[in-house]
Amino acid sequence: MRSLPAAKHAVALLLAALLLALAALPASAVEPIKISPDDVALDLSRAVEIHRDQGENFQISTAPGADGIVRRIEVEAQDERSTGDWAVFALANTTDEQLDRLIVAPHFRLVDSGLIWPDLGSQRISAITPSEGFALDRQESGDADEFLVTLNPGTVVTFVAELSSRNLPQVYLWDPAAYKETVNSYTLFRGIVIGIAGLLALFLTILFVVKGTSMFPATAALAWAILAYISIDFGFLTRLVDISPGSEQLWRAGSEIALAATLVVFLFAYLNLNRWHERFSYGMLAWILGLVIIAGVAWIDPAMAAGIARISFAATAVVGLGLIVYLGLQGYDRAIMLVPSWLMVLVWLVGAWMAVTGRLDNDIAQPAIGGGLILIVLLIGFTVMQHAFAGGALFQGLFSDMERQALAITGSGDVVWDWDVLRDRVVTKPDISRQLGLPEASLNGPARSWLPLLHADDRDTFRTTMDVVLENRRGRIAQSFRLRGADGHYHWFTLRARPVIGSDGEVIRCVGTMVDVTEQKKAEERLLHDAVHDNLTGLPNRELFINRLDATIAMAGSEHNIRPTVFVIDIDRFKQVNDELGISAGDTILLTIARRLHRLLKPGDALSRVAGDQFAMMLLSEQEPARIASVADAVRQAIRSPVTFARREIVLTPSIGLVSWTSAQNAAEEMLKDAELAMYQAKRFGGDRIEPFRPAFRSIGTDRLQMESDLRRAVERKELSLVYQPIVRLEDSSIAGFEALLRWEHPRRGAIPPADFIPIAESCELIVPLGLFAMSQAAEDLYAWQKQLGDLPLFMSVNLSSRQLIRRDLVGDVRSIIARSNIKPRCFRLELTESLVMDNPEQSAHVLGKLKKLGIGLSLDDFGTGYSSLAYLTRFPFDTIKIDKSFVDDPSSKGDVLLKSMITMAHELGLSVVAEGVSEKRDLKALRQVGCEYAQSFHFGPPADAEASLRLLMEQYPGPVAG
Repeated sequence: MRSLPAAKHAVALLLAALLLALAALPASAVEPIKISPDDVALDLSRAVEIHRDQGENFQISTAPGADGIVRRIEVEAQDERSTGDWAVFALANTTDEQLDRLIVAPHFRLVDSGLIWPDLGSQRISAITPSEGFALDRQESGDADEFLVTLNPGTVVTFVAELSSRNLPQVYLWDPAAYKETVNSYTLFRGIVIGIAGLLALFLTILFVVKGTSMFPATAALAWAILAYISIDFGFLTRLVDISPGSEQLWRAGSEIALAATLVVFLFAYLNLNRWHERFSYGMLAWILGLVIIAGVAWIDPAMAAGIARISFAATAVVGLGLIVYLGLQGYDRAIMLVPSWLMVLVWLVGAWMAVTGRLDNDIAQPAIGGGLILIVLLIGFTVMQHAFAGGALFQGLFSDMERQALAITGSGDVVWDWDVLRDRVVTKPDISRQLGLPEASLNGPARSWLPLLHADDRDTFRTTMDVVLENRRGRIAQSFRLRGADGHYHWFTLRARPVIGSDGEVIRCVGTMVDVTEQKKAEERLLHDAVHDNLTGLPNRELFINRLDATIAMAGSEHNIRPTVFVIDIDRFKQVNDELGISAGDTILLTIARRLHRLLKPGDALSRVAGDQFAMMLLSEQEPARIASVADAVRQAIRSPVTFARREIVLTPSIGLVSWTSAQNAAEEMLKDAELAMYQAKRFGGDRIEPFRPAFRSIGTDRLQMESDLRRAVERKELSLVYQPIVRLEDSSIAGFEALLRWEHPRRGAIPPADFIPIAESCELIVPLGLFAMSQAAEDLYAWQKQLGDLPLFMSVNLSSRQLIRRDLVGDVRSIIARSNIKPRCFRLELTESLVMDNPEQSAHVLGKLKKLGIGLSLDDFGTGYSSLAYLTRFPFDTIKIDKSFVDDPSSKGDVLLKSMITMAHELGLSVVAEGVSEKRDLKALRQVGCEYAQSFHFGPPADAEASLRLLMEQYPGPVAG
């Protein structure tokens, strides 16, 4: 029974011993840092234990003392700004001498400060309490928290630091003498850097006062922003301004915002981004306004504002790099010259990023980055120095109004165009705005104000031309562009100007003249349009269709979704409609059919008139055979629908040939010919049908190919010849001249009618050598007759084809033929059909005018059969018209009135008249009575060869004339 109390007592003793042992364990105590006299500077940052949210009273176990005992101390907060966070570390002096050291915690450390919501610095430690002795003495310093500590020999002291902020980025233990020496060395470096920055800012400000252009104040503002940032970073500002505790973050955030904003302004002003695009100005203003708003946010949350400013600085550097590369590739000198400075900005940006993210962790990083800003502003200052002595400001008033007029006379223009480059102001005298119907002086302003009125296709050219002149500092401006008037129509102007160079070699002005060339451009556009479009329907002609088909075939080779199908559409019995109803009815029908076919087109499809009554269609919108067949049937039904003309319904049918593209087809001409072969096969089957192309059709067309081949050698083999149909004077029935007609006597096929081989010659471009043969032979035969019979009052008419009319060499060929044959130019005439002339009236008028200057005669054949004869007759230099036989054979009274009116009108215009197709004597008498001079028909004899025609002339003009 007595053993129970004794056992309880033993257990109690055991528990007490266990508690004492656990309290003595070093694992839960602070690990002391051993120091020696040789330690100049120790980084305590990783040895410090941070205890968060412990309140105003904090208890902690000390590091084991020299006796190995762990004690527990309690510390009470002494600063009302205390955050409840505490830092604990221990120092051990293992030497036998007393050591004095400084505990230093810098207020701001750029390294590892962070990119977003960065640590902008503040007082870090309010007080430090040692585990033995009194609280440490704070040393006077505006850049760091400094506490002097004295460690006795062989002591281990635990220090509890009361934190004033949540962050404690760095704690160092310094030897006081070494620390003072280091501070002094950094003070010298910082002073030099701040001095250079101040001098640069002052110098650039003076430069801004001397030069008023925007580039210099922007550079000066950047220099002052860098000076402000460095002054705050190096602690210089605290010596000039009394900064209250807790406001350091606001000042630092403000300097970073100013640095980001001035960099944006400098980039915009230096590259002169507002020259052509107002949206750059708006973007820059929005960017700056955003930074101003962020500056207001800095009063509430400086860390967030500084983070946004750092991101803005990086974004400006990246965007600026893109702009510099783009403008540099365009040859913009300013962009090229800014490359070294901007590379330095990018290098500095990378270094700063490595520092704030902790990747670059040393004490030299922060001063080096501050010094890097000075290098950047130095480079930028050197870059803008070349513009410092520009003479532009001295020359802004160089020209008076009278001198502008003198320059206008020199430039031989009618509107003076004056661009003051330095002020970016364009002036036109007289004001071009009035001519465009715009408000007065609406175009007198920045050059970019012209861009909205310029045609979209001319804006880039206009802008580039101006930039090239400014950057190259030489050359002349010679450019045509379109300006939109108040009514929405565009006016063409030609600008001719020259740059005026200042004393520094920079362009300070561009002066020249503007000329309105709208009418000239419209005439050129009409000529170009008529050259590749059908005059009747306005559709593209054969050449333009083949050109487009060639481009489509080229794309089809590389893109699988492009598979063109070509339709060739011929109107059956269309010639019969022309013969029965007249050419005007045929033109109306062609216009109607063209409109119907055009309504069937979808995006990507194309329609063309390739011949008189033939159309070609390129189908891209459909790829499936069934859909293609459906489109072909729709084309057939569109043409079969009745056409109403003169209260009559005319029903026509088409012959349609089609061919779809395959990889074996490489040429548009080949594909079009295959479709034509399919169309001809449809005609052979009676017309009014759709015929897809099959390779067997090529053998059917061998006759045509053989005829083409034979025709090429016909001239060499002397198979071609001329026959002459007489043209008589109605006054005395004497022969006044002949019309030369081409004949082909094939060695195997015999005589081939012109209606069969002339179309082949036109399609394979043989018509030009055939026409030259006809003109040369006719001129030689006429000379032979005149040489044998004497100087007879004869003329020779030769028909001209469309291919010959559009040739540039036609005038030279005619001049050469007249010279070689030794005939008088007035004895030689060229005949053109009215439809040929109207295919391209502008080109025809130009060529006929040159032919008329040679002295030859010009005759208009088939007069009265076209729809626009009277409107264009006065524009062409014809001296003879040939009235179609349909007017001569008309027995009605209306026909007589019309015939008489045509002859009377011709005489009033100074033209002679030839009536064709006269078959009865009463018609001759009627024509003689109304004043018709000549007649031509089989009534006076069929066309005959040169010998027969000579005999006819010898019968009419006997021997005395020949003698």
